[in-house]
Amino acid sequence: MKKKKSLFDYMYIVSALYLVLGFFNILFAWLGMICFLVPLMMSIFGGKKGYCNKYCGRGQLFDLLGNKFKLSRYKDIPNWLKSKAFRYGFLIFFMTMFANMIFSTYLVFKGTSSLKEVVTLLWTFKLPWNWVNVSMVTPWVAQFAFGFYSVMLTSTLLGLITMMLYKPRSWCVYCPMGTMTQGICQIKYKNK
Repeated sequence: MKKKKSLFDYMYIVSALYLVLGFFNILFAWLGMICFLVPLMMSIFGGKKGYCNKYCGRGQLFDLLGNKFKLSRYKDIPNWLKSKAFRYGFLIFFMTMFANMIFSTYLVFKGTSSLKEVVTLLWTFKLPWNWVNVSMVTPWVAQFAFGFYSVMLTSTLLGLITMMLYKPRSWCVYCPMGTMTQGICQIKYKNK
């Protein structure tokens, strides 16, 4: 008997739509905060990684592209990518880049730096994004959007590369949000 699909089985549409909307209006990048806050709240208050397992649209998107559209090689992910050292090292690196993005936003907020209308891919390659009109918001709001969209686009690209090289949801093995929520759950259960 075929399992009836719920609304949550289509979260991949939300992930794809997020990337498309951000391309046309960078301010949609703020919606990505939902992908940061909801998993954290679920792990802090629920003590489970339910978001990763059931609601993560990015994981669903990689699953769809890898399995249904056969874009994956279906190879096992190397042990070094699964290692605790790599996962937590990548989390630290990712959070450092996130903190740098917050600091850049703070500098624009304080007026000591000007708005940079650029999306940075893989934290290195600058993609000009100056066709977007952000004059309706204060510069720091736009700066955060450019930075956050850069983070989301970079992590999606890394996930796509990993999906094509290995199994469809290989990104989930070292996803910084998954590593963080897993750590929160382990701490929560250890203290019970």
